[in-house]
Amino acid sequence: MTVPAPLPFRVGQGWDSHRIETGRPLILGGVHIPCDFGLAGHSDADVLFHAITDAILGALAAGDIGMHFPDTDPAWKNAGSLQFLRHALQLAAEQSYRIANIDSTIILERPKLSTFRSAIRTAVSRAVDLPETAVSVKFKTAERVGPVGEGLSCEAQALVVLVFQS
Repeated sequence: MTVPAPLPFRVGQGWDSHRIETGRPLILGGVHIPCDFGLAGHSDADVLFHAITDAILGALAAGDIGMHFPDTDPAWKNAGSLQFLRHALQLAAEQSYRIANIDSTIILERPKLSTFRSAIRTAVSRAVDLPETAVSVKFKTAERVGPVGEGLSCEAQALVVLVFQS
């Protein structure tokens, strides 16, 4: 049986959602956002890093973040999401893939995030070792519709392109 040649590129999509909770820090893309609430979660609940991690894992057909870091495992209690992202990056590197670019969206009613775009984009680009020109971070509200629109949760979506490096 012959082993098929690796694909020249792979695309992955990630999505994450966390409930809003008072008394927790709001961390988006590794950046602490001053706010009167944060996001509930077993880890630091960084929805953006979680979505990017899931996008990488999806591109590799390697499952999802919950398979690699189950919230039933006390080892991941309050863990920084950067280590989840680094794990996914390591799996990609082991298969000779690297990220070419990221397109991401954070959906949150408040606070307005536009003043944090540069800091979040810089933090994400450093975390994945990409130039900022290869990292897109967009912000949306849910127009007061659904749990996000009602101020009950925050979501993030991410799309990554991995390229094979021989």
